[in-house]
Amino acid sequence: MMKIYRYGQTPLKDFFIRTVEKSGVADTVRSIITDVEQRGDEALFEYTRRFDGADLRALEVSREEIDAAYERTDPEFLRVLEQAAENIREYHRREMPEGFRIDRPDGSFLGLKVTPIENVGLCIPGHTAAYPSTVLMNAVPAKIAGCSQIVMVSPPGPDGKQPDAILAAARIAGVDRVFRLGGAQGVAALACGTESVPKVDKIVGPGSAYVSEAKRQVFGRVDIDMIAGPSEILVIADETCDPALAAADLLSQAEHDVLATAVLVTDSQALAEAVRGEVERQLCLLPREAIARQSVENNGKIIVTDDLLSAAEAANAIAPEHLEICVDDPALFLDRVKNAGSVFLGKYCPEALGDYLAGPNHTLPTAGAARFSSPLGVDDFVKKTQYTYFTPEALRAVSGDIALFARREGLEAHARSALARFEKEVLG
Repeated sequence: MMKIYRYGQTPLKDFFIRTVEKSGVADTVRSIITDVEQRGDEALFEYTRRFDGADLRALEVSREEIDAAYERTDPEFLRVLEQAAENIREYHRREMPEGFRIDRPDGSFLGLKVTPIENVGLCIPGHTAAYPSTVLMNAVPAKIAGCSQIVMVSPPGPDGKQPDAILAAARIAGVDRVFRLGGAQGVAALACGTESVPKVDKIVGPGSAYVSEAKRQVFGRVDIDMIAGPSEILVIADETCDPALAAADLLSQAEHDVLATAVLVTDSQALAEAVRGEVERQLCLLPREAIARQSVENNGKIIVTDDLLSAAEAANAIAPEHLEICVDDPALFLDRVKNAGSVFLGKYCPEALGDYLAGPNHTLPTAGAARFSSPLGVDDFVKKTQYTYFTPEALRAVSGDIALFARREGLEAHARSALARFEKEVLG
């Protein structure tokens, strides 16, 4: 049963799980990465047999297999996938950054150019956690950014196949190559490259503790998006909110994982009690009751505040992945939100809308990272390069200032470099 607290009764930093540690994960992942780096495909086949129970003949999924999976997918679900993809495109097209150029009267100019990252890798969960929505959310922004090659890894089942819906989503989103790989070995293959798997420049996407740790360890040789933790939701609700709907929204995240966290913040003690009762009633209706119940009992919390302004303060302190504002005029609260991955405004905007269909991305910062990071977007798939051009006259005008600055920092070679074009004697 969800515990009820008064605002200020317990530190808000303790409300969400900030780190998830699993004994031996780092050492195991390090060993896998080294092995894949040294043995390539041979190691990948071996790990796929060991961890996925699949004895593969080929690591890559052929275009014919992808097309066949698309054709087998239920037409009604294909319609929904296509609509979701278009909504995601519409949203992320507006994120595309632009470079700039500054031209000065002396003939010098400087600026910024935006270039797509050439090769990106997507990690997509598999087995019982097969999410075609995650394929769309990760691949569509990469496609809009103009990445040359989008490579997807997702684990196969014991039959060596991936779910048709995953492959159908890959085709819709424009994924270029798909591999039957999961876990740390999939991340290692993307980061190191093997005989079959191309080396990428950036790896994005969620996964198990092993996937997250592998991303952490390969960061530096490639870029990554974020280290995603267990799912989180915080619902702000006033006394006018339907407790059954608030409970349903809290459980939408609790069913993800036993480590997921669901929090209600309200200024109504009556609503707090009612939502707690509804959560208990609805738990019995869920196919994933065992997971959701453990999540709620271990991590579920209700905070009762004196007013809704305090509720906004609580939300900012917690910095949730998903924030629902279930009040009559939610737009008034939007300016008060400083720390949240994605905000859902009003009583008809459940978090599940964002997971699948609305358009904003569902790959979001967790574990308080919304204090300093952002949702996955087009920015994650481009890089920015500065450029500068100075005429001889423009450089002469500032060379003395450059030298003064450099010498104040104790860097004589810098100073000489700035002066040498006009004062040859400084080089001796």
